[in-house]
Amino acid sequence: MRGLAPFLKDAWRLARPYFESEERWTARLLLFSIIVLNLMMVGMNVVLNFWNGAFYDSLQNKDWGAFFGLLFLYRRTPSGIMPGFCLIAALYILVAVYSTYLTQWLQIRWRRWLTQRYLNEWLADRAYYRISVTTRPGEGPDNPDQRIADDLNSFAGSSLSLSLDLLSNVVTLGSFIGILWSLSGPLRLFGFFIPGYMVWVALVYAVLGTWVTHLVGRPLVWLNFRQQHVEADFRFSLARMRENVEGVALYGGEAEERQGFLHMFGFVVDNWYRIMDRTKLLNALTTGYSQIAVVFPVVVAAPRYFSGQIPLGGLTRTASAFGQVQGSLSWFVGAYAQLAAWRATVERLTSFHRAIETARAAAASTALAAGPGPGESLRLEDLTLRLPDGQTLMEGVNLTITAHHSVVITGRTGSGKSTLFRALAGIWPFGAGRVDWPAGSRALFLPQRPYLPLGALRKAVAYPEESGRFDDATIRAALTEAGLANLIPRLDEEASWSQLLSGGEQQRLALARALLLRPDWLFLDEATASLDPESEAALYRTLREKLPTTTIISIAHSMNVVALHERRLELVRDAGGGRIVEPAEVIA
Repeated sequence: MRGLAPFLKDAWRLARPYFESEERWTARLLLFSIIVLNLMMVGMNVVLNFWNGAFYDSLQNKDWGAFFGLLFLYRRTPSGIMPGFCLIAALYILVAVYSTYLTQWLQIRWRRWLTQRYLNEWLADRAYYRISVTTRPGEGPDNPDQRIADDLNSFAGSSLSLSLDLLSNVVTLGSFIGILWSLSGPLRLFGFFIPGYMVWVALVYAVLGTWVTHLVGRPLVWLNFRQQHVEADFRFSLARMRENVEGVALYGGEAEERQGFLHMFGFVVDNWYRIMDRTKLLNALTTGYSQIAVVFPVVVAAPRYFSGQIPLGGLTRTASAFGQVQGSLSWFVGAYAQLAAWRATVERLTSFHRAIETARAAAASTALAAGPGPGESLRLEDLTLRLPDGQTLMEGVNLTITAHHSVVITGRTGSGKSTLFRALAGIWPFGAGRVDWPAGSRALFLPQRPYLPLGALRKAVAYPEESGRFDDATIRAALTEAGLANLIPRLDEEASWSQLLSGGEQQRLALARALLLRPDWLFLDEATASLDPESEAALYRTLREKLPTTTIISIAHSMNVVALHERRLELVRDAGGGRIVEPAEVIA
C-alpha cells in the first residue's frame, strides 16, 4: 500500500467531482443540512453535560422540585434555564432521525452519479474491451462488475459516515475541552501545578491508544483489499458456471467444477481467518481501551470529589466531559477497522479508474485506425495486426472490397481470421495501418457465439437498437425468415435466452437481427457454424434475397460456406508473415 498523502489525494479525486457536477447544488445543500444536524447533536450533548450536573446535584441534595423539573419541564440553574430531559430527548431523536435520513438520501444520489460516471467511462471508447485483452491474470483491475456494483456503494457510504463522524468528533473536542479544563482544576505533581490536568490525561491516553491501535490494525488494510478480491473471484466463478450449465452437464464436469469452486472459496476462507485473527487482536485492544475509559475519568477525578472540592454533579460532569474529549481524541481507535476497509475500497476504485484512463488514452493513440474513408468500398491500407504479446499475424496488407458483393475469408486455424474480424470492427488495438469505411454506412458484426442480452426476446432480436423502433409485424417477419417462427409467441417473455436456446437457435436469432436491422455491411465470423449445411445454405440465400444491397463478408472454414459467396480471400501465414491472397478460381 502507498503512503497516506497519495492515498488521501486519490480519495479526494474520487469524491470531489460529484460535488462539482451538475448535481452540485443539491449535493451541497444535503451535505450542509447533514452537517448542521450533526452539529446540533454535538450542541445537545453539551446541554446534556450541564443537565447531567444539575440532575445529579438534585439527587445529592434530595431536591424533588429540581428533580421533577429537570426530568419533565425546565429548571432555573446557575448556568441558566435548563430544559427538561424529555424535551432534550425528543429534539435529539428528531435530529438523529433526519440526520440519518438525509445521509442515506445523499448516499444513494452520490452512488447513482458515481455508477453512471464509471459505466460511461468504462464503456466509452471500448475501454472495457481493451482492458480485457491487455490485462494478464493477476495484473490490472479485476472484476469490474464488483467495483461498480459494490465498491462504489461502499465508497459513498463510508466516505460520508467517516467524514461526518470525524467532523462531529472535532467539534465535540472543541466544545468539551474547555468544559473539561475548567472542571478538572489544577494538579500538584512533584511540586509543579498542572492546570486542566484531566485534559492532558485524556490526550496522553488517546495518543497511546491510537499508536498501539495503528500498530495492531495496520495489516487489516491489505487483508480487506485482498478479501474483496477473492470474494469477487469466487462470485465470478459461480456466475461463469451459470452461463455454461449445458456444457458442464454434457461433459459431466460437476466434480471438477465443485473442486474449482472449493479451491476458489478456500482463498476466501483463508483470508477471512487472517482477518479474524487480526480483528481479534484489534477488538481486544479497542474493547479494553473503551472499558477502561468508562471508569478511568471517575477514578482520576474521585480525589477532588472525596476532598469536597466538587459535588456529585461536578464529578459526573467531569467524567462525561472527559469521555467526550477522550472519545474525540480516540476517534482513530474506534474507526480503525472501517478506515481500513474504506482505504481498500479507495485503492480498488483508483486502480480501476486509472486502468480506464490508460485504456482510453491508448485507444486514442493507437496506430491502427478505423473510420470513414472516401468511396463506397472497404479498404485496408498497410494493415498490420499483432497479438498482445507482440507476435505479428499479418503485415502491410492492402485490400479493397467493393460494396454489394459477398466475400468469404478462409484460412487455417490460428492464421488470424478472427483477429482480422475484430480489426474490421475497429475494436482490435494492436497493430498499425487503416481500415477505411464508406462514409455513412452501417455495419453489423455477428461473432460465432452471439450475445443475447437479458430481458424480453424482442430486445434480444433488436439488439443493439431499441426494440420499440420495430413493430411486432417486422420482428415476427425477421424471426420467421430466420427459421424461428416457433418463438414468436414468446416475444415478450423475459429470460436468459443464451441458456434456453441451443447454439443453432442462437445463431438463427443473430441472423434474424441482421434481417431486422438491414445493415449496409454484414460481417459473419463462423456465424452459421452451429447449423447443418442445408439450413446454412438456406439462410445465406435468405440474406441475399432480403438484403440485396448489403455487402456480406464471411469468415469460415466450411467449403459449403465458400460456395455461397462470389469472392474468396485466403489468409496465409508463412515465413514472411501473414498476408491475404485471392485464389485464381472464381466462386460462382
